[in-house]
Amino acid sequence: MGDRGAKRPAHLAPSAPAAEVGTRYEGPSASPGFALWQVATLWQRAVRAALVEVDLTHAQFVLLVSAAWLIAVQGEHGEPVTQSTISAHAKTDAVMTSEVLRTLERKKLLRRLPHPSDARARQIAITPAGKRLARRAVALVEAVDEAFFREPGPELESLTRLICRPTASA
Repeated sequence: MGDRGAKRPAHLAPSAPAAEVGTRYEGPSASPGFALWQVATLWQRAVRAALVEVDLTHAQFVLLVSAAWLIAVQGEHGEPVTQSTISAHAKTDAVMTSEVLRTLERKKLLRRLPHPSDARARQIAITPAGKRLARRAVALVEAVDEAFFREPGPELESLTRLICRPTASA
């Protein structure tokens, strides 16, 4: 590693705006973080617009479908799905997860029940209306994905693996 203050060859020197901002990137379009932010913002806007049809926020969608998925997987083994399981699966804050699940309960899409063996935990059960709405919402969001990402194929699979890499350890 070299000294950050060391003089770089002229062809490697940052542009005046990059130097002014203090970035190592030649411009915003060269920053992977900024590009990811822009793409995520555009995609989330499209998802939010689609979910208006089913009266769900994006967070409500993610947590409802995460609960449905985990119940389908863990239910096969008789393991109760808890708020903390859903929070860990979705990589969401525990307090926010609890608030969103309460909202979904008020909408009668799921039930928060006492856990069979842990008095501090809540077991989550999806109502029949919640299952129907989750399936409908998944179709809407997957249609957004197909339109947004257009051509599924090796590049999209590579992008998905690349994006998912940091979440595997989080």
